[in-house]
Amino acid sequence: MRLLVAAALSTVVLVVWADEHPPGRQAFFGDTHIHTNYSMDAFMAFSVRATPDDAYRYAKGEAIAHTDGSALRISGPPLDFLMVSDHGGFLGVHAALSDPTSPTYGHREADRLQPLGGTLSDVIVNVRRLAAAEHELMGRPVIADAWQKIVAAAQRHNDPGRFTTFIGYEYTPSPGSRHLHRNVIFRGEAVPDVPFTSRDSDDPEDLWNWLDALRQDGMEAFAIPHNMNQSDGLAFMTQTWKSEPINKKFAQKRKRNEPIAEISQQKGTSETHPSLSPNDEWADFQIVQYYLNRRDNTNPVSIFKGSYWRDALKTGLQFKSRLGVNPFQLGAIASSDSHLGAAAYEEENYFTVGPNTPVARGAVYPRYQDPEAGWEDFWTPRQATHGTGGIAGVWAEENTRTSLYDAMRRRETFATSGPRMRVRFFGGFDLPAEIDGAGDRIAQAYQHGVPMGGVLTGNGTQSAPSFVVQAMRDPHAGWLQRVQVVKGWLVGDTLAERVYDVACSDGLQPDPDTQRCPDNGAAVNLADCSISRGKGAVALHARWQDPDFRPDAQAFYYVRVLENPSCRWSTWDALRLGVTPNPDLQATQQERAWSSPIWYEPAAD
Repeated sequence: MRLLVAAALSTVVLVVWADEHPPGRQAFFGDTHIHTNYSMDAFMAFSVRATPDDAYRYAKGEAIAHTDGSALRISGPPLDFLMVSDHGGFLGVHAALSDPTSPTYGHREADRLQPLGGTLSDVIVNVRRLAAAEHELMGRPVIADAWQKIVAAAQRHNDPGRFTTFIGYEYTPSPGSRHLHRNVIFRGEAVPDVPFTSRDSDDPEDLWNWLDALRQDGMEAFAIPHNMNQSDGLAFMTQTWKSEPINKKFAQKRKRNEPIAEISQQKGTSETHPSLSPNDEWADFQIVQYYLNRRDNTNPVSIFKGSYWRDALKTGLQFKSRLGVNPFQLGAIASSDSHLGAAAYEEENYFTVGPNTPVARGAVYPRYQDPEAGWEDFWTPRQATHGTGGIAGVWAEENTRTSLYDAMRRRETFATSGPRMRVRFFGGFDLPAEIDGAGDRIAQAYQHGVPMGGVLTGNGTQSAPSFVVQAMRDPHAGWLQRVQVVKGWLVGDTLAERVYDVACSDGLQPDPDTQRCPDNGAAVNLADCSISRGKGAVALHARWQDPDFRPDAQAFYYVRVLENPSCRWSTWDALRLGVTPNPDLQATQQERAWSSPIWYEPAAD
C-alpha cells in the first residue's frame, strides 16, 4: 500500500492511503429489513404483491414492478446481502388466500380477512378477533406454510461468495402504537418450524428466552431492535417490562441476544435527538416529525429519553458500573424497512408505497399547476417526513452467511443513510505511532488494538489510547466533508458526551478549542440540485487521541462521517416539476455513516 499524504496536527495525525481492497476483511453492504406481500400491512394497506423472490431479485440488481406498474431498479451496484423480514404475527395470512398451494386457499370465510370497503383498521380488528378465537384462517398451519416459503426463497437465492440471503422475520409488539420492534436474523438454514411473534408474547424478554432455547438446539439467531425513535422511551428502559429492576441476569440476556441496533431507516434516524444532544449541531438528521403517528409533537407524554441509541450507550455505562454488565453494548447498522420488496436508497431515485407521485408523497402541493395555488391550506403528510432508508455495512472475511453473521455478532458493523461509504475504526494502546507504505496497517491495527464493536481495557497507566479512523466516499455519491468521533463517558454518577471533528476536507484542520472543522464552503444549487464539485474529499483518515481522556472513567467512542450537503428526495421531486419545494421539509441534508462504538473500561483495581 502506498502512502499518499501525511500531516501531523498535534494530537491528530491525518493519513490518506490508497486502499480499495483492505486485506482480510472487506466491507459488504446490505439490508436486513425488507417487507413483501407476506406482511399484512404491505398486502392490505399498500396492495403490495412483491414476493420474497422479487425482493432478492431487486437486491441483485434486477428490475421489479411497483404497485403502479412502473419499474424499480437500483441504479448503483447490487447489494451484497439481503434479509426479508416480514411481520411474524400474521405472516402470510392474506397472501395465502390467493395462493393455490396454501392451506386456506379458497376458504369459505376468506372475506372476513378482507372486508369489502373496510379500512386497514377494520382489517386489523377482524384479524385480532380471528386470532383470539384461534380461527383456522390465522392458525399455525398457514403461518408455518408462509414461513417455509420464505425460508425456501432465501435458500434459492443464497449464493455464497456472491450474494447472501439471511432467513429472518420481524417481531412486532406495538403496545399503544409504541414500537418494540425487532428483526430476528438466523445464522444459517437451521430454523424453527414457526417464528416466535407478538401473538406469543409482547414482552421482548420472552423473545430472548426463545432465542436462548433455540441456541441450545443448534439454531443460532439474535434480534435487532429498530425504530427506537417511536418507542416512547420503551426501547431502552431502565427496568424490565414487568416493572422489575434490571439485574445482572437480565442484562446478560439482553446483551447476548441483541448485539446491534438499526439506527437509521425510512421512518427516521435513532442515533440521537436534539433535546438529548443539545451541543451536537448535527443531531437533527432525519428526526421523526410525527412522533407515535401524532401530527402534534408537543404532547407532554412524548418521551425521547430511552428512545435513542446514543442515550442508551450512555445509560449502558451506568449499568456496567452497577451490575458489571452493559445491556446496551450495541453496535450499529442501518436498513430500509421498505414495504415494497424494494428500497430506494438514493435520494434522486426515490419511490414509496401507495401512490408513487410527488403529490402523494407530499413533496409538492396538489394544485401545483395552478399559479394561484400555494401551500397555505396543505397538510404535509406523515410519509413526506420519511427518508430513503439506510444500508448496513459489515466488515467480514467473505460474503457468506456465517462470515457476515459472525461479524454482526462481534459488532464489526457500521450504518449509512444510503450512500455506501466505507468506515473503519480501531482503538488501542499499542497502535503504531507511524505507519509507512511498507507496513500492513490494517493487520497492525487488528494485532495491536480492537476494531469497531470491541472493548479496550485500561493498561494501568495514565496514557490515553489511540484511535485510527478511515473513511472512503461512495464513488456514486457525494464527497466527504468531515469525520467526527462521538464520545460518551461516565464520571461517578454523571454522564456526559462530546463530539470531536478529527478529520477535515480541503486541507482544513480542526480548531483546537472548538474541536470543529471550518466550513469547507460546499453548497447546493437548489435551481438544479448541482453540488460543489471542487469541495470535499475522496478519503479522510485520522489517528487521534482523546484530549479529555480520564483513565478512571468508562467511555465509548464511535465515528460519524458527514458528506457535503446534497438535495433531499423531496427537493428532487419539486425540481422535476419546476415548483418550489415543500417549506415544511428540509431542502438539503448531509448523508452520513456511523461506526459501531469502541468501549473503554478502566483497568481493574
